[in-house]
Amino acid sequence: MGYEIQVTIDSDNPHEQAAWWAAALDWQVEEQDEKFIREMVDAGHASEDDTLLFDGRLVWKIGAAIVDSDRPSAPRVLFQWVPESKTVKNRLHFDLRIGDDREAVAESLVDTGASILYRGQLGPSTWITMADPEGNEFCLS
Repeated sequence: MGYEIQVTIDSDNPHEQAAWWAAALDWQVEEQDEKFIREMVDAGHASEDDTLLFDGRLVWKIGAAIVDSDRPSAPRVLFQWVPESKTVKNRLHFDLRIGDDREAVAESLVDTGASILYRGQLGPSTWITMADPEGNEFCLS
């Protein structure tokens, strides 16, 4: 029996990253239970410093996840707050299989905060390497 996986990405602003990637992938930001969070703070199991208001909702400061509601078996992606910023190239990245709309998708992602790093080709394979708003590399292929 194989294991399920979750992809976790270190982040400066996990809620902003989750919102950006959810829009980029046409996924959804996973709901956080505001009532449960409030109960944990009120009971002393967490502090107000563990929370923040994001888009008018009380959420855990530490992170936010996105899911593909059309494919429940797809890995969940968690954006987790870390105190240090990204300093080197990713050793792992997403490849988004876009197909012939690659250039149009790249431009729309640039309009929302991504940047194009370079365009590559090897034989019949072509791709665009990009960076998300926090500088994490990903490819459109």
